[in-house]
Amino acid sequence: MNDGLDKIRQAFEADTAGKTFTRVTLEQISSKYLGRKGLITQATAALKDLPRENRPQYGQALNEVKRFIESELERIQEDVFRQEDAAEEMIDMTLPARGQYYGHIHPLTQILDEIKSIFTSMGFAIEDGPEVELDHYNFELVNIPKDHPARDTHDTFFITDNVVLRTHTTPVQARVMERQKPPIRIICPGRVYRKDTPDATHSPFFHQVEGLVVDEGVGFGDLKGTLAAFVHRMFGPEIGTRFRPSYFSFTEPSAEVDMACIFCKGAGCRTCKNSGWIEIMGAGMVNPRLYEFARYEPDRYSGYAFGMGLERIAMLVYGVHDLRLFFENDIRFLHQFR
Repeated sequence: MNDGLDKIRQAFEADTAGKTFTRVTLEQISSKYLGRKGLITQATAALKDLPRENRPQYGQALNEVKRFIESELERIQEDVFRQEDAAEEMIDMTLPARGQYYGHIHPLTQILDEIKSIFTSMGFAIEDGPEVELDHYNFELVNIPKDHPARDTHDTFFITDNVVLRTHTTPVQARVMERQKPPIRIICPGRVYRKDTPDATHSPFFHQVEGLVVDEGVGFGDLKGTLAAFVHRMFGPEIGTRFRPSYFSFTEPSAEVDMACIFCKGAGCRTCKNSGWIEIMGAGMVNPRLYEFARYEPDRYSGYAFGMGLERIAMLVYGVHDLRLFFENDIRFLHQFR
């Protein structure tokens, strides 16, 4: 009759002998034996099934086992509390607190926010578009047909024959022109992709900020004034600009835009290759072919477009000579731009 109670005591001794307990494990062992569904509770419930004459002896033995388990659990609890008190005493409250490190905005995002602020203050809206783009928008609607040599310079990632990872943010301009009539005054920041070999100035993934203005009476002087104002706001009022003839399929005439070297102030240095000038973007008047695609009246409307690499602007602002640093997530590098 008492064999079951002896087994409970033996099991408890086996579960506790030589063991080190925490508050959690102490609670677990207590629940196993004294809980609502514990072994002692089950043994107590079995009392009613015994013959009346056997109940007093069984009840006495049950109480002895229960008191033994309770006293052992109290002893273990005291040991647990003593260990916790000893651990707390080991903490040196006179030590200075550890410094708190807070996250901050990525340097590229900081520069992008500044560029957005400059252009929105000049009346530009911000537009966005898909990074996985149709060939129709990425090339054809910006005057780069399938046999155009300019496609070679983009070195495109093709998803299918007609779907690509966009090589520039110009397709955002094409989409806006397709759905909206002038006046248009927008910038299109975003990620772009090309099959470039990574080095200090190239990456297969980078960011562009392109702009488009289309309205009545827009001329090349408006383009020059806008970009000169941007350079002054971004780099300082003493920094000059110059425009050199160039070629882009979606602008005519086209120009490369240079600014005076911010490091040598035009005197000539290693960064500007002793020229005194640094190329920062391409620009030009919107090619009339794009007006045909958008069904605008070319005799009524004119406009300009420009595009710059966000990483290049950031490298100039921060004096960074390797754009790969912006993508490597090295905390030592990023911590400098708090």
